[in-house]
Amino acid sequence: MVCLLWITLGLGVSGPAKALAFDWVPTDQEIQKYRQSWNPLSNGPIFISGVDVHPQGQFTVHPFIFSQISEKQFGNDLTTNSTPSPVHSYQIAPVVTMAYGLTNHLELNVGLSGSFWWANSSAQFNQGKGGPWTTDSGVGDTQIYLKYRPIVQDPDGWRPSITTFNMIVLPTSKWAGTESPPGGFAPLGRLPSSRFGSLTWTEGILARKNLAPFRISAGVFYSYHLPGSQSGETTYPSDIINTRLIIEHILDEKRGFGYNLELVGFHGLTWRADGHQVTTGGRNGFNTFGVQPTLQYRLGDHWVGAAGVLFTVAGQNTQEAIFPNFSIYYYWGKNGTVIMR
Repeated sequence: MVCLLWITLGLGVSGPAKALAFDWVPTDQEIQKYRQSWNPLSNGPIFISGVDVHPQGQFTVHPFIFSQISEKQFGNDLTTNSTPSPVHSYQIAPVVTMAYGLTNHLELNVGLSGSFWWANSSAQFNQGKGGPWTTDSGVGDTQIYLKYRPIVQDPDGWRPSITTFNMIVLPTSKWAGTESPPGGFAPLGRLPSSRFGSLTWTEGILARKNLAPFRISAGVFYSYHLPGSQSGETTYPSDIINTRLIIEHILDEKRGFGYNLELVGFHGLTWRADGHQVTTGGRNGFNTFGVQPTLQYRLGDHWVGAAGVLFTVAGQNTQEAIFPNFSIYYYWGKNGTVIMR
């Protein structure tokens, strides 16, 4: 039991028992070898949180805007063919995340968001005759998450960086009285998407490998929504899986200029981890698959940015949409210089 605790906490053991334990903390030599390898400062992917973590004491502020334009929908079968939707919806979701390296292995992140949406559900709109609009704006949900990197990539081999991701979503939108957008979700974004206004726990695992001039990142996230209530009744929304795969190609290292191909999956399950039957929202499950081309550029010694548009390529029981997205990072290092994560 003691050995298992040492493994879990990354404390290792000493003496003869050392050979029996696995140390889940990269050595200083491994971290320095990685930080001295090819990894130019740039924005990186828009659709996944940084896999590697900040050095201790380094900080970023990351404002970005995710948006959604949706006028079609997919039916009950997974398909690339969509039909006009009775609801046309348009969303803008500004988000600011702040990340800080607590140690060389552990990073704390906080995300604050807003929500602005407009919707027209009149059949007259689809006929080009206009119709009444519904709109709302206000505070979005708040994300607090920790990333722990037990394995750092080896620049001379094939070992990637592996990072665990643990996030709690606080339903600050519900507390502030912000109405849920059509479909019940904010636009797909950098953080794993979860049901709007729901207290949610998300766990995930991320991986990244730098192979100059390419960087490859991937992640999978499982989100469990705690039971809610509506009209005095307890509600049980489905659990969610988010998947990400991104390939970056850096064309100019000094300018941090390059392009990304970002593949996004968003999946509503027909079950819950606690065994309760799904009673609200997506009882039959849903799937969204999208691809985003992205351009990224270094704006200065401390600033990087990126822009792209996510296109839905296939779906089931969900909206077809396009998602214009914009990202800016500000890096701060205690020594005056910054290090790419």
